[in-house]
Amino acid sequence: MPRYRLVIEYDGTGYVGWQWQGNGRSVQQAVEEAIIRFAGEHPRVQCSGRTDAGVHALGQVAHVDLSREWRTDTVRDALNAHLRAAGDRVAVLSAHLAPPQFDARHSAVKRHYMYRIINRRAPAALDHDRAWHVGRPLDAGAMHAAAQTILGRHDFSTFRAAACQAASPVRTLDRLDVERVGDEIRIYASARSFLHHQVRSMAGSLEQVGCGRWKISDMRAALDARDRRRCGPIAPAHGLYFVRVDYPEEALAWPQD
Repeated sequence: MPRYRLVIEYDGTGYVGWQWQGNGRSVQQAVEEAIIRFAGEHPRVQCSGRTDAGVHALGQVAHVDLSREWRTDTVRDALNAHLRAAGDRVAVLSAHLAPPQFDARHSAVKRHYMYRIINRRAPAALDHDRAWHVGRPLDAGAMHAAAQTILGRHDFSTFRAAACQAASPVRTLDRLDVERVGDEIRIYASARSFLHHQVRSMAGSLEQVGCGRWKISDMRAALDARDRRRCGPIAPAHGLYFVRVDYPEEALAWPQD
């Protein structure tokens, strides 16, 4: 049974997140319904990392098993045609045959996120629901300096959602960079895996540094407290983007077409 690796882009606005839920339409539901219409099969599509309601993706990765070996460009184009017909803001950027052992979630070695803040007095008309609007001035340099204090392997309980189901709060944060591009502040985070709401929690705490409510040293103090009550306000979901996933070469080794 051929396994396909899909790279998926989506606007998370209006979706309940990646995973099927009973309270609204999910991205997973949209993709699986497109597969049903295209191939007449009802497979479960597994992704590299579930996203919450309102969170966007530039390069989500998923895998799916189909009974027939289709041309990969046919898979991509047919799924996009059905997604478009259904009115979904979801696009399959590419489809590739994958080795049987490839698993979108478990084969991943690093995940990359970006958080966008529009930092100006005027509201974000074009980026409404695609970035967090913060009207007060933010010091991106101070935010970046604070971000560097929590890199590495730590107990991230402070930046973990109360409902997080991960077995351990310990994670290794490989990258947390902050840069300003005009009126926009971008936060980049990379790690093998993240806790539930970890990136949004860190972004909200960094905003406190940027506006001067926290000192740079307060970011590390909050981490060391291992106490959710020491976290800054959680940043809204609509500013978060799942950017891409890294895999070892052996996980992707397959004749490409």
